[in-house]
Amino acid sequence: MGLFDKVRGEFIDIIEWLDPTQDTMVHRFERYENEIKYEAQLVVREGQEAVFVNEGKIADVFRPGRFTLTTQNLPILTTLQGWKYGFHSPFKAEVYFCSTRQFTNLKWGTPGPVTMRDKEFGAVRVTSFGIYAIRIQDPGLFIKEIVGTSGNFTTQSIEDNLRGKIGLRIKEVLPEAGIAVLDLESKVTALGAALRDRIAPDFRKYGLELTEVQVQDIGLPEEVEQAIDKGGAMRAVGDLGKFTQYQTAQSIPAAAANPGGTAAAGVGMGMGFAMANQMGQAMGGRQGTPPPLPGYYVAIGGKQAGPFTMDVLQQKIAAGEITRDTLAWTTGMDQWMPAGQVTELAALFASVPPPLPGK
Repeated sequence: MGLFDKVRGEFIDIIEWLDPTQDTMVHRFERYENEIKYEAQLVVREGQEAVFVNEGKIADVFRPGRFTLTTQNLPILTTLQGWKYGFHSPFKAEVYFCSTRQFTNLKWGTPGPVTMRDKEFGAVRVTSFGIYAIRIQDPGLFIKEIVGTSGNFTTQSIEDNLRGKIGLRIKEVLPEAGIAVLDLESKVTALGAALRDRIAPDFRKYGLELTEVQVQDIGLPEEVEQAIDKGGAMRAVGDLGKFTQYQTAQSIPAAAANPGGTAAAGVGMGMGFAMANQMGQAMGGRQGTPPPLPGYYVAIGGKQAGPFTMDVLQQKIAAGEITRDTLAWTTGMDQWMPAGQVTELAALFASVPPPLPGK
């Protein structure tokens, strides 16, 4: 440093720090040979604390305010230097400004899958990640334990270390929480609070306060997610009546949108009803109830109706509700066919005269 820089440093009598960054935790105020003039003005802003270090030892700590540096305002430093009668010449000391605001959106994640036991799925390997927030609670302790002699200390300087501590701790918290795998996503707030309480004492050892921990996502193995999806699907079709209605509702609009689509829609409806019948028979067999009576489905007015027994079909044919051209289907048929072309139904039209020529 040149002579001009030395002289300029000696005439500067205001010690302050304006932080232009968003991630600086500690900043060392630089002076030529660390010399500070007697009665210099120290300005500590809100969200800051200033720490004086003398020959490697923490001396005095100043909270927000404006201070004139004299022996009265530097009692510990005065004692360390042995100034019995005060001083009027420059003195040497390092000044560290610590930002005491919250540092948010710091990321953490499990270093590997966490194995936890679940009543429904057994042993499950779970991953997790999220964010956390910290602030400097004890500037002197933080400088002593973490910063050391670094002139500019940022969140990046410590984030890897803290991320590892949180990731390791959640390996303890997740299994101990006793939360079912299916409920993990809905319990992320409780998990974050439990994680913060578990880790906070470790952070206090470094002069830090862990103000918040958020669990943003829980990762499950693909096979577990598939099992959850299948379980949900089985519960959704547990009501066969609703399943049948759903299949019908899906098939009819498709028929209306296609020329001559009634037959095509019938295929879809038939497959849906066949599946419903098979599931109903299987479930009914387990419950000791008889299977449903066989019958035919017919398309009346563009809508599926039935199934009808042969006696009911005979009545509807006699009433003119069902004609030879009415589409019909029953279990075992590949597709819907005009009732007059179905061998079993054709006999029902024996006493019904055919349409008049030209009609």
